[in-house]
Amino acid sequence: MASIFEILMLLLNIVWFFIIAHVIMSWLINFQVLNLRQPLVSQIWYGLNRLLEPLYGPIRRVLPNMGGLDLAPLAVLIAVAMARIVLVNNAAAFY
Repeated sequence: MASIFEILMLLLNIVWFFIIAHVIMSWLINFQVLNLRQPLVSQIWYGLNRLLEPLYGPIRRVLPNMGGLDLAPLAVLIAVAMARIVLVNNAAAFY
């Protein structure tokens, strides 16, 4: 049962890392530090978009339009943090 807890925590950590990487990469693209015409950059960018859009989509439908500011990654990060807290506080159930 402890392995299930560790696997869930690992998956949440991976999602956390992907979201942070996506946010930082979006800033770098918007400030023209990274160029989407480079093949490696575009592959990473479109791969992260395809991975994270199922998480962002439902949240974007609920959140109001803020113009150029996308709050969906922040909402997903908060949800991941809450899931981690719930898992850690109930870790005794896994042991």
